[in-house]
Amino acid sequence: MPEILLNGPAGRLEGRYTHNNKPTSPSVLILHAHPGHGGNMNNPLSLKLHRLFSDLGFSSLRFNFRGVGKSDGEHDGSEGELADSAIALDWLQNQNQESEEFWICGISFGAWIGMQLLMRRPEIPKFILISPPVGKYDFNFLAPCPASGIILNADKDSLIEVDLIKDVVKRLNQQKTINVNQEVIKSNDHFFTSIESKVVEKVKNYFLKNSKN
Repeated sequence: MPEILLNGPAGRLEGRYTHNNKPTSPSVLILHAHPGHGGNMNNPLSLKLHRLFSDLGFSSLRFNFRGVGKSDGEHDGSEGELADSAIALDWLQNQNQESEEFWICGISFGAWIGMQLLMRRPEIPKFILISPPVGKYDFNFLAPCPASGIILNADKDSLIEVDLIKDVVKRLNQQKTINVNQEVIKSNDHFFTSIESKVVEKVKNYFLKNSKN
């Protein structure tokens, strides 16, 4: 996974990228968790998801938000990270101009940022949200949501209001042509520490059921 440096709004953004040589291969942007909770692109879950997508034939990009790792700037907590993500998606699309589709995969805070990006980029048909911080952040902007996807969460997550995730899934599935799956993993760990493989397996199964191939 070669290191890349993107020209972000606040300076350089540190990233890792794996390219698939098939021109029409799908592409994915992976957004890490909140840096205040130790989130970065090299967290075990971020890393394992990157490897999974690459193994599945995606061109895969993960990067550090501003102020994390070698990325310039300071943590903004909202618009700054959204701007960083837009730059990363632009770069990914430029590298894969014939890609058949682009996916967003966000972890916790990255899930919130990722969905805001998706709402601005209608060309993204699929999303994967892992431990979306519903209740901590406002997800009411998903009305309507232009894409289908999957949401994964721990059944006893102590950091978020789990029942509110069910409400979001129910609301999204009321839209015609939109299908949002929810997978609940038995755990009280918001970040699935040491059981990342369970998350990876569910993401893999979702892709296999929903890929164009």
